[in-house]
Parts: sequence; C-alpha cells; structure tokens
Amino acid sequence: MLTLALAVAAAAFGYIQTRKFVRRRLAYVDAAQGAGAPVLSGFAAFVLVLFLTPLPLVGLSTALLVGAGVGVGFNAGAKDTHRRRLGA
Repeated sequence: MLTLALAVAAAAFGYIQTRKFVRRRLAYVDAAQGAGAPVLSGFAAFVLVLFLTPLPLVGLSTALLVGAGVGVGFNAGAKDTHRRRLGA
C-alpha cells in the first residue's frame, strides 16, 4: 500500500513539475511543441526511475507511473503554451 502511494505521489509530482516547466521555459521552443516530445520525455523519465528500482519501495510500477506522469504533463504544458500563443 505504501509503495502504491509513493508511486502515485511521484507521478503527480512529475506531472505538475513538468507542466510548469514546459509552460515557463519551453513556451517558444518549436521542438518542444512537436508530437514526439512528450513521448521522449516520458520515456526518459521512465528510464531514469528504472535505475532506482533496486531501492526499496521503488519498483517497475513506480517507473511506469512517473514516466506516464511526465509525458502527460509535458503534453498538457505544450497545449497550454499553444493556447496562450493563440490568445484563446
């Protein structure tokens, strides 16, 4: 139960921080607005957390959830900047 709570908290943290970062820092970077950028960032986060799996309370499910959270957060931040550019 504690492992699941840790995985969900890490995924939520990754989502929120990535969305903020993309909105603030990558608003005018064209490569960050492409379709492959969220997939690449989510995969990179998955691989980084995968190296932590030998630690207690960190498993494959944590790595998957963090990777998904970062990828979805990146996509949401890119959509926010796109809407802000259009003035909608």
